[in-house]
Amino acid sequence: MKESNSQIQYFLYARKSSENEDRQVQSIDDQVSRLRQLAQERGLVIKEVLTEAKSAKKPHVRPIFDDMMQRVENGEAKGILCWQINRLSRNPIDSGRIQWLLQQNILQSIQTIEKEYKPEDNTLLFSVESGMANQFIIDLRRNTLRGMESKLEKGWAPILAPLGYLNDKEAHTILKDPEKFLLVRKMWDFMLTGSYSAGQVLEIATKEWGFLTKKYKHRGGGELTQSGLYRMFTNIFYTGLFEWVGKRYQGKHEPMITMEEYDRVQRLLGRTSNARPQKHSFSFTGFIRCGHCGCMVTAETHTKLVKTKGVMRTYEHYHCTRKKKDIACRQPYVSADDLDIQIEREIANIAIVPEFRDWALEVIRSSNDKELEARTSIYEAQHKTLEETQKQLDNLTRMRYQDRIDDITFTRERDMLQNKILELRQRVKETESRADHWLELTERTFNFATYAHKAFMDGSPEAKKEILIALGSNPLLKDKKLSILTNKWFKRIHTDYPSLHAEYERLEPTKSTATKAQNRALDAVRVSWGA
Repeated sequence: MKESNSQIQYFLYARKSSENEDRQVQSIDDQVSRLRQLAQERGLVIKEVLTEAKSAKKPHVRPIFDDMMQRVENGEAKGILCWQINRLSRNPIDSGRIQWLLQQNILQSIQTIEKEYKPEDNTLLFSVESGMANQFIIDLRRNTLRGMESKLEKGWAPILAPLGYLNDKEAHTILKDPEKFLLVRKMWDFMLTGSYSAGQVLEIATKEWGFLTKKYKHRGGGELTQSGLYRMFTNIFYTGLFEWVGKRYQGKHEPMITMEEYDRVQRLLGRTSNARPQKHSFSFTGFIRCGHCGCMVTAETHTKLVKTKGVMRTYEHYHCTRKKKDIACRQPYVSADDLDIQIEREIANIAIVPEFRDWALEVIRSSNDKELEARTSIYEAQHKTLEETQKQLDNLTRMRYQDRIDDITFTRERDMLQNKILELRQRVKETESRADHWLELTERTFNFATYAHKAFMDGSPEAKKEILIALGSNPLLKDKKLSILTNKWFKRIHTDYPSLHAEYERLEPTKSTATKAQNRALDAVRVSWGA
């Protein structure tokens, strides 16, 4: 038996989500206030007011709505009072449930600001109106995806800009943050030295700089966290690329680092991410490996009584971590002093006097034809690889058109090739600016060869590690002997400099006794070094 509206108890249900479709909808408080007024005007009995801030475009994501519908089925109320029918549902599953309860007379009235829905009404009308609410969501999603794809094709990432960048809300682009861009780049620089762990970089940024994240309406503005720092150091966005839904795109934003720098930091993070915090600052941990088993070399201190002097002395030793259980490593301990002496000898092998540095830079700055030739060769090789990869992608597309491969294989191979093409384009761009980097590297090389020895002897543990990293790669410690693959740009200094320097020492004129013959011979040494 049907009841009159005055006898029916109603659940007042008000909903608003933060989704785009709700921008023109009244706030929840406004909805409740207006619906209470409507109930008073029509003599409706409100059993309970229920409010929810959730989207209705998917079923089973609104716990208050689901509970309300269950209570309706249980007979606690037979009516629902809401702002519009789309406040109840924007998906066909919830709409079907509501329509079924209406048809079964379990739900006897749905009152909205505009009209009332009853069991005896034409179900087609309710279906059309609830279908329109659902279609609105479908159209909105389609338009949003279309806008997203357009933005991606233009090279702008549809994301919240990471640290060091800002979202331009008017132009829908991403710009450098004038306050934080250089500081974030400095964090990358610290990490790239290999002398600082991620934890040390975080401490410098937060404790020394007072670095704070960008302030947003409901979050941000606090200290950078360790997880935030790791997200920054693993985000390829800083190279000028960005990823979206598993695909990689070339961005229009200004890169902060190169791909080589990004790759180096990933290797460093992979090597040090599980390292335990150290109580002491050691010069060469995290860089040298055991020459027998390949594990990292660590360090520790021991305090011992020197009986002859009656004093306590602290000793620092390096040794293999022996983390590989399948290899019985018996490599001996090496004292820090012994390791310092070995590294000092390596540096001495490439040390030059300031006069030779000045001569070399004079020649290099006036002519860099060989570098330009090398750059051209690399540039051509990269272009060739890029063209071949593009052909592979074209061939893959043709194979899909011809149904020779399935969608899953095509998508997987296409994404892999597209990512490779983007990386190649990025490296080509970096090669174009390589000449300037090469001149800068050359100056650093000769400055290093001139001043590294003194800097190492007088330096802090962090400075010593930086010098060792700059000296070469793949340092191995075996049988108490350190071997290092000296960087190739030091090779000519190592092989040619000793004999030239000996001749320079023999011929170097004093201020008072310089002869023409000595000067000519000295010029010959200078020419040889420049060559």
